[in-house]
Amino acid sequence: MTNIFDALKDSHQKQRLLIDALLKTSGDSHTRREFYQQLKTELKDHAIAEERFFYKPLIESDQTIDLTRHGIAEHHAIDKVLAELDDTPFDSPAWLTLMKTLEHKVSHHLEEEELRFFQVAGKALSERQKTSLAKKYEQHRDR
Repeated sequence: MTNIFDALKDSHQKQRLLIDALLKTSGDSHTRREFYQQLKTELKDHAIAEERFFYKPLIESDQTIDLTRHGIAEHHAIDKVLAELDDTPFDSPAWLTLMKTLEHKVSHHLEEEELRFFQVAGKALSERQKTSLAKKYEQHRDR
């Protein structure tokens, strides 16, 4: 049975692959637009589901409240860069600069979650919670 950490890591991997693909595109191309839309959808859907089905139960624990707040703040920082990208022409040199900023913010967030937050959260959640949260997370994502 999948646990919440496996479910989140699957999404993290999709985000990494889409960012890598996007950074290899250039100009106002169909490929750049398509990959960007996929990444934007993946980031937004992931953040909503993660906050509802991972962060929400963890914010109630003294052990994980600070990490949870930090993760939510990082989601907001990522949203701000996405908004800037939306307002920048795809063929502008500024777009690639912003995309690299997004790559940095997303990479930092994913690494921090996987290397630090998941370990602490693993101690705060029961095995039953881990599988139950994964199921809810995946059901939300599949809608």
